Amino acid sequence: MHLQKSGKPDFTINFIANQMITVNDISVQFGGTTLFSDVTFSINENDKIALMGKNGAGKSTLLKIIAGQNKPSGGSISAPKEATIAYLPQHLLTKDGSTVMEEASKAFSEIFKMKAKIDELNEQLTVRTDYESDDYMKLIERVSDLSEKFYAIEEVNYEAEVEKILIGLGFVREDFARQTSEFSGGWRMRIELAKILLQKPDLILLDEPTNHMDIESIQWLEDFLINSAKAVVVISHDRAFVDNITNRTIEVTMGRIYDYKAKYSHYLELRKDRRVHQQKAYDEQQKMIADNQAFIDRFRGTFSKTDAVQSRVKMLEKLVIVQVDEVDTSALKLKFPPAARSGNYPVIVKDLSKSYGDHVVFKDANIVIERGQKVAFVGKNGEGKSTMIKAIMKEIGIDSGSVEVGHNAQIGYFAQNQASLLDENATIFETIDNIAVGEVRTQIKNILGAFMFHGDDTTKKVKVLSGGEKTRLAMIKLLLEPVNLLILDEPSNHLDMKTKDIIKDALRDFDGTLILVSHDRDFLDGLATKVFEFGNKRVKEHFEDIKGFLEHKKMDSLREIEK
Repeated sequence: MHLQKSGKPDFTINFIANQMITVNDISVQFGGTTLFSDVTFSINENDKIALMGKNGAGKSTLLKIIAGQNKPSGGSISAPKEATIAYLPQHLLTKDGSTVMEEASKAFSEIFKMKAKIDELNEQLTVRTDYESDDYMKLIERVSDLSEKFYAIEEVNYEAEVEKILIGLGFVREDFARQTSEFSGGWRMRIELAKILLQKPDLILLDEPTNHMDIESIQWLEDFLINSAKAVVVISHDRAFVDNITNRTIEVTMGRIYDYKAKYSHYLELRKDRRVHQQKAYDEQQKMIADNQAFIDRFRGTFSKTDAVQSRVKMLEKLVIVQVDEVDTSALKLKFPPAARSGNYPVIVKDLSKSYGDHVVFKDANIVIERGQKVAFVGKNGEGKSTMIKAIMKEIGIDSGSVEVGHNAQIGYFAQNQASLLDENATIFETIDNIAVGEVRTQIKNILGAFMFHGDDTTKKVKVLSGGEKTRLAMIKLLLEPVNLLILDEPSNHLDMKTKDIIKDALRDFDGTLILVSHDRDFLDGLATKVFEFGNKRVKEHFEDIKGFLEHKKMDSLREIEK
């Protein structure tokens, strides 16, 4: 692992000036339905692109086509011959049998193979004696060519490069020798991401990369993509992440694309303006059509107006109708049922300690949450956030200290595995109809529609739904249950931005007490008024919102660097 060569494999070549990857008139049809058509755009060196659009618009399909994993129905992708494209899908099919370090080091497999081949050829040159033969001369030429490529790569310590990336993505040194099979899907996703980042490709394609990351790992990834990566195209529902890393937004909508030289938050303003102009043009065209149709109807059969009538008929037949982008129909206002009044302090944790064997999760932790407060639990994965929730829920034993749940506290809990607890044989509509009470029963179809369950979808059985669809259904179910202490563990994973906004608005108006475990800074912003930070076996209380907490943390780290 201590080959003193660059962390950049020989198959990765810089873009030549003015060259780019180009998507040429791409179209995709599924079973007679057109997903999109005549899509054309270019990806330039150092572009950082957010690929946006509602669920089902074709974003992931487009990413797979650019990656070469799927073929379009029409059109093509063109790129410089040597350009390297790396793709991180939303769901991975991973293999076992390697340690974390071994798997991540596969990023340099091409270089290792090259070095091994040079060693093998040099060994042949040492033992052969046919110095004048053509074969011997060809052997020398081959060694020379390979060596020139190999030694042209600047020196670097591969092992150090792998360690730096893995630690940045949240692994600790003790993890390096562990088998990949010991890790959850989210952590294995990080190993694949590490391999991509180590290869330093010309274009990185990322589909929901932050779903299983804590805030610190996301911030590290942001810094890497901004300062070290070349071109990047990302699909993400993490608004803060997208806004921080991208300088361009491509929206996929109604089978077309719109390309904005702007980050996501600015794109939203531009899109709103675009739709206003489209609607104005559409209204003017419809008036013109109505006026002409009225003329045709009035003078049809009038001899003196025959030519004028025919002219207008032909004009209307050839007219291209102005398209108005689809309206966001998910702007439904969700409201929690009124929360029954709990005691003044729904949660009191005093001097709590918890260990698993020799591993201390936290010790002497103290948490007091007042009625009506909205607090966030943040920190790296594995630092005890979910353990604390389980202790509050009385799902695990504790080593010392106490956990008190206040008088009349009615807990609603959303865990990351909440989707697996749904009745598999119930339909989507039945799942909600069975728990909805009062006036909300008249709005079940609207509520399901807001969460992207439309028409015939509502008759589907839960067992045929994808993981993301089950997550959305479980979230609706929770929103309708009368509770006064809500505990949400990563509720925004798998939800698109519109749906997250609906839930966030409902949580903001919730008159009970809220505990949020989340890495989604934008989701926490404006919700949590206090932050409990988990780390180094401690729980630290911060009397500030998530923005203040993150600014405070960055200042801390700068002081540490100066020291």
